[in-house]
Amino acid sequence: MVFTESVLLKLFSAFIAAVLLVIYFFKKRFNYWKNLGVEYIEPTIPFGNSKDNFLQKSSLGDWYADFYRKMKARKLKYAGTYFFYIPTFVTLDLDLVKQIMQVDFAHFTDHGAYVNEKDDPLSAHVFSLGGQRWRNLRVKLTPTFTSGKMKLMYPIIIKISEELVKTLKAECGKGPIEAKDFSGRFTTDVIGNCAFGIECNSLRDPNTEFRIKGKRIFNLTISELLLNFASFLFPKTMNFFGARLFPKEATDFFWNVIKDTTEYREKSGVRRNDAMQLLLDMMSKDGKGDENTLTYNEMAAQAFVFFIAGFETSSTLMSFALLELAQNQDVQDRLREEINEVLRENKDELTYEVIWEMNYLRMVINETLRKYPALPVLTRECTKDYRVPNTDIIIRKGHPVFIPVKDSPRKIRANGILLVLFLSARDPGGK
Repeated sequence: MVFTESVLLKLFSAFIAAVLLVIYFFKKRFNYWKNLGVEYIEPTIPFGNSKDNFLQKSSLGDWYADFYRKMKARKLKYAGTYFFYIPTFVTLDLDLVKQIMQVDFAHFTDHGAYVNEKDDPLSAHVFSLGGQRWRNLRVKLTPTFTSGKMKLMYPIIIKISEELVKTLKAECGKGPIEAKDFSGRFTTDVIGNCAFGIECNSLRDPNTEFRIKGKRIFNLTISELLLNFASFLFPKTMNFFGARLFPKEATDFFWNVIKDTTEYREKSGVRRNDAMQLLLDMMSKDGKGDENTLTYNEMAAQAFVFFIAGFETSSTLMSFALLELAQNQDVQDRLREEINEVLRENKDELTYEVIWEMNYLRMVINETLRKYPALPVLTRECTKDYRVPNTDIIIRKGHPVFIPVKDSPRKIRANGILLVLFLSARDPGGK
């Protein structure tokens, strides 16, 4: 009995000691911005300033928008937050943003993203890699994806746009249309065609495997969301245990699609004017790669990121634009008038160049992106110690820098949408 009490006492003492050590660690950590003389919002143990975000009471974008407004009201150019125990530098001034993103970009080349190239090779794409790996990949890709080569994919987009109009006309008489779903199916078909060379046919059948697996990438379970948090906080540990950012069944599906497409084109000699062909042309014959070519894994990762970066962002833009146009009839009328006028002047030929004549369209699309940014926060990681201009503040190597994009919601009178949704506008009955 005495032995048991002694063991329990030791265990209890060890537990108390561990709790005290954790509290001491956080207390010391949470003095970081105070010691540097940077204003911040008081954190709480163990979440820092991320409690509501972690508990899903607010999104990351909403929290940083609120933080931006509070700190901007104090006329600050920068401030500090704590993402759990990690001190995060937040820019609030446009000139400072330009300094970091352009003038002193050499200090902030990395995004600080989690990469597990061994267990999930599709994670090693141009937006997640850092250091020399990123530089090498960027040098290879930049000369290849020129505006001229991107223009070659335009006929593919037009073909799918015509399918969208046809599908919308067929569905309009059946009742309300879910704009987000239609937008997602459209962009799935466009990106699937351009990035993979696959006829996805999501517009005709919303339950195609390509569409389902595409949505699965972004529809994460609670455990997967927690894993994402952990991957940001403890990247080396999570890498050791083979953690993935995206669901395995989804990434495995896209890996197989890329593999099958590559083998088919190599054996058949078929060539297409799409992004997949550009990547295949860059791939080395032996698959090992050099300073001018891509390895097979590098090629596959870039094709994958084209999809995840393209279909969700564009469909979100289309959905919000439709919402705003429905609420602002005057904007809708003006946009339709410009599209019809430009088409009349060009004999109803919707060419790549004709789209760039639609100035109001471009303006309202940009305004929609400003009000509803695809990414609410831009992230950077300091790659070498950086002195904030005109201050004594040093951002240390390895520390994250967050740039809020989403601002406070305001009533906006000018909003935009992709041109294709107005192709049927020439028919007054479709108004």
